[in-house]
Amino acid sequence: MAWSIAEVVRMSGVTSRTLRHYDEIGLLPPAGIGSNGHRYYEEAGLLRLQRILLMRELGLGLREIRRVLDEHTDPVSALREHHRRLREERDRLDTLVRTVERTIAELEEGKDDDMAKINRPENLFEGLEHTAEEDSEVRERWPEAWEESRRARETMTEADQVAWQWEATAQMVRLAEFMVAGTPADAPAVQAETEAHYRGVCRFWTPNADAYRGLARTYVDDPRMRANFDRIAEGLAVYQHDAMVAYAEARLS
Repeated sequence: MAWSIAEVVRMSGVTSRTLRHYDEIGLLPPAGIGSNGHRYYEEAGLLRLQRILLMRELGLGLREIRRVLDEHTDPVSALREHHRRLREERDRLDTLVRTVERTIAELEEGKDDDMAKINRPENLFEGLEHTAEEDSEVRERWPEAWEESRRARETMTEADQVAWQWEATAQMVRLAEFMVAGTPADAPAVQAETEAHYRGVCRFWTPNADAYRGLARTYVDDPRMRANFDRIAEGLAVYQHDAMVAYAEARLS
């Protein structure tokens, strides 16, 4: 049995553009192309797509996924490895659930304090990930930049990664303080903080104005990214987006 690209899109939630891109780079060729020019996929293709999406969820780049698929001819062995990594991700999410529950409790206790909207205690950030450059839009629109970013992170030591995550957290809190104070997103102080954010991104890849605006969009469009910001202060994702757009227009255009 074969399924059209439209049916695969409906079943998997993957866009047709992404499926065409996977075909173009040889990652997921269709079983055949009909006389109408439409791609058709068989069961083997659907299983391969499942493995691709699992590895994407685990943060692997397309080149690494291609290598894993080429090396793992035994689907059971490959799925066991995916299962192991998913269990690790589940443990991280369990930690994040406890973090949010602790946040809710502290906010309820201090709900009369305006600044209580900002979760200051360091342990409130336990389980959060600050991998903005790994968002789906960067992977889809700038795959070479995403691969460059992934390679740069692979050279980081564990201490480097911890320091980077702490600084990312501190930066989000500083922006939240500006937001709560009512400081406009294009104010000089906020733009200075945004410049520090841009320099941090440039440690991994160097976005132009369009790419930086695209990265900003993911902070509000990607539910997981938005949740990371809004756990610190409600509305922070939109505020960060506005600050980045202003920076891109003033400094990168």
